[in-house]
Amino acid sequence: MTTKMKKLLIAACFLCRGAYAQPLTANFENDIQSAVYALSHVMIHDVINPPAAARYYAYCLMGTYEIVSQNDPSIIPLSSVLNGYHLNYVGVDKGKYNYRLASLYCILETGKRLLPSGYMLEKQEGDLLKICKKAKITPAVIGQSVTVAKAMTETIVAYSKTDNYNKLSARLGYTPKKGEPYWDPTPPDYAEAVEPNWKTIHTLIIDSAGEFKPLPLTPFSKDSSSAFYKLAKEVYDISRKAVPEYEAIANFWDNNPFAVQTEGHMMIGFKKISPGGHWMNIAGIAAKRARLSFNQSVQVYTMLSVTMMDAFISAWEEKYRSNRIRPVTYINRYIDVRWVPLLQTPPFPEYISAHSIVSTSAAEILTFFLGDGFSYTDDTEVSSGATPRRFSSFRNAAEEACISRLYGGIHFRDAIVNGQKTGKEVGKLAIQKMKAAGMRPFIAEQKN
Repeated sequence: MTTKMKKLLIAACFLCRGAYAQPLTANFENDIQSAVYALSHVMIHDVINPPAAARYYAYCLMGTYEIVSQNDPSIIPLSSVLNGYHLNYVGVDKGKYNYRLASLYCILETGKRLLPSGYMLEKQEGDLLKICKKAKITPAVIGQSVTVAKAMTETIVAYSKTDNYNKLSARLGYTPKKGEPYWDPTPPDYAEAVEPNWKTIHTLIIDSAGEFKPLPLTPFSKDSSSAFYKLAKEVYDISRKAVPEYEAIANFWDNNPFAVQTEGHMMIGFKKISPGGHWMNIAGIAAKRARLSFNQSVQVYTMLSVTMMDAFISAWEEKYRSNRIRPVTYINRYIDVRWVPLLQTPPFPEYISAHSIVSTSAAEILTFFLGDGFSYTDDTEVSSGATPRRFSSFRNAAEEACISRLYGGIHFRDAIVNGQKTGKEVGKLAIQKMKAAGMRPFIAEQKN
């Protein structure tokens, strides 16, 4: 085995073990981040695809939000923001349980119930209860807190079953559309299309999957003087320049849940955090830097997660409607048969860039709560070998996330630019609904 192969195997195993998992502490104020990290760890293990990951984050945070809202009048109920959503109050006297313990346990318990390998969260649940015992919380309060958490989990799990997710497997299998302009499975593994029916999932914030249709895509053409050929040539030319900064940006925002790399006859799979998981981690970094309270952090995490869930639904509706060819397919056919993009092309149609929609909408939500010009250092991808990156604002980070898809060779520029516009619209609508319900920004105190 070569040295390079050994390094690849070490990296793959490291990511598989869950470098994003963080230990719980005795401080409830910071444990919300640890609980979300635990969800990310399991999703990395399970190779959850991007739209499904956003859905899991949303449901795992919704129950927690409800518990906090029922104990803090300043936290607006979700029923005031989400479409047709209502949950009954969990009937336990507030004085008999610790709502923050119940909230944290609810995140873990909901993840345990919903995620394929949710059983992995049992350790975090046990650790949380041990910490509470050491903190002198009485067995009666701990028991009642767990009861509240499990009752809320039952309610959320039941609600999650109404969004059509359980019907996806019963739908007809997907066959790629025939024709030169359309998407074909891409190398190196030529994987099947991911979630072709995701547009049927019920939305939480936006009215429907097709509410925000992006601008029309650039018409397909093989003519070297056409606008489409120039889009492809731009992707090709940027890759050939091999600019180190472009490569660093592309790798930092890769967020491919399962990328395949070959070394001779060996094929190695790398497990990474999803785009939604990356932004949830950014929320945790920002919450700590802004010194947000436990309740404020829950609000930020939850509104971010439900917005990203809808952003993915919007993106997936367009992807399988326009069904556009990926750069690697076009360039290999009409420009350079040997060309390989820097990043592995994900297995679904090109237009529109989901990362652009999701990152832009996520940045709008975080900017609403914490303000523009909120600077922070993002170390999310350190475990995969990337250097932490410093950003002057959430919008600055989103801009970089979007252009990373061009640098990585997996998107044409119009899919990125138009994705940003759609993401801005999704974020704007979410903020309008939050404001109408009475949600307000926080005064962000950045921790030096």
